[in-house]
Amino acid sequence: MTARFKYIVIGRGMMGAAAARYLSKWTNGVALIGPDEPADHQRHEGVFASHYDEARITRTIDPDPVWARLANRSIARYGEIAAESGIDFYSESGCLIVGPKRAGGPSYVGNVLAAADRLEVATETLTDADLANRFPFFCFPGESEGVWEPRNAGHINPRRLVKAQALLAERQGTAIIAETVFSVRQEGDAVAVTTVEGNSYSAEKVLVAAGGFSINENLLPRRLDLKVYARTVAFFEVDEAAMDIFGKVPSLIWKWNQAEDGIYLLPPVRYPDGRIYLKIGGDPDDLLLPSEPDIRAWFRSGGRESTQAHLTEVMARLMPSLDLSRDSMAACVTSFTPTDYPAIAMTEASSIGILSGGCGAAAKSSDEIGRLGAELIFHGRIVDDAYSTDFSADYL
Repeated sequence: MTARFKYIVIGRGMMGAAAARYLSKWTNGVALIGPDEPADHQRHEGVFASHYDEARITRTIDPDPVWARLANRSIARYGEIAAESGIDFYSESGCLIVGPKRAGGPSYVGNVLAAADRLEVATETLTDADLANRFPFFCFPGESEGVWEPRNAGHINPRRLVKAQALLAERQGTAIIAETVFSVRQEGDAVAVTTVEGNSYSAEKVLVAAGGFSINENLLPRRLDLKVYARTVAFFEVDEAAMDIFGKVPSLIWKWNQAEDGIYLLPPVRYPDGRIYLKIGGDPDDLLLPSEPDIRAWFRSGGRESTQAHLTEVMARLMPSLDLSRDSMAACVTSFTPTDYPAIAMTEASSIGILSGGCGAAAKSSDEIGRLGAELIFHGRIVDDAYSTDFSADYL
C-alpha cells in the first residue's frame, strides 16, 4: 500500500531537515525521507551526507549580500531552535579571519572589513603584534592582518543541528522515514516516490534536498547542473591536558596570499569516539565527481592522502607547538551551482522542487535556506522578496 502525504522532503540533511520543520509549522501531511548515518562509512554502499561531522564555522560577515543575509537570518534563530528542541549545537567561540596586510589596493582583508561595515558587524582589526598576543598558538607570517568577529560567530555541530531540526519537525507532525529514495516521478497531479527498501509513497508536492546526490537523474525530470567536488579534511588529536591552551582556539579562516584560497580551521571539539580533534580543511586543487556512483565511492575512500599531507604542512607552519603525529582524515563534498547560490526552484515537473547547492557556505545558513525551500514548495514560489537573486536552477 502506498502511503500518502501532502508534502515529501527528500534528504535528511541540514537543508532538508530545516525545510521539513518549516513546512510542518504551516501544514500537516509532511514526510521527511532519508537514511540514518551509516555505522561504517568504508563499507556503506548507499548515499552519504556531508553533515556527518561535529564542527562547522559560522560567522555573519560575507562580502556577498545574499550569503550575508542567509547567514544572519539563520544565526539569529540558533537560540530559538536550541531552546525549543533542547539540543545545543552552537558555540560562540568567535571567528578570526587573517590575510596579508592591506597595501593600498584591493585585498582580501579589505573586502572582509568592507563587508563588516555594510552589515554593521562589530569587529576588531588586529596587527601582527595583536595576533601574536591574542592568539599565541597561531604563527602567522609577518605583514599579516586579522579581522576578529567575537559575537554571533564560532562553530556549530551539524549533526546536532540536523537532529534538532528533525526533532522539531517530528513534534509538529512530520513523518520521519529512514529510507533511501530510489526514484521520484510526477504522475498526473501526484508525485510517486519509491525507495531502495521497496516502499512507495505519494505526495501532492516533493522537494528534493539531497545535497550532491541531487545529480541522480532518477530524482529530477532532468539532471541538475551541479558540480560536486571531492573535499578532504584533516584531524589532529588534542590531549585533554593541552586544552588549557588549545581550548582557546577560535574558528579561523586564513589566506596567506591574495591568490590562493587558503584554509579554514575549527577549534578542538569532542567527537563520537570520545577524543578531541582539531579540524582543518582547504583542498589545494579540485577533484570533480561527475556521477552519483563517483560520490559514493569518494565517501567510502576516506579522502586523499595528498591533501592530508598538504594540510599537515600548513598546520606545521600555522600551529608549530601542536603535536601533529596523531592525524587522520575524512572525505566530504561541496556542491556548486552555476550562480554560486543555492538552487531553490520548481522543476519542469510542476509538483517537484529542488533545494540544493551549498556552494561551500551553506552549513551556517542552512536554516534560512531550508525556510526558503519550504516557501517554494508550499506556495509554488519563494514569496520572500528580500533577496536580489531568484535562486534559479539550471539543468543539463
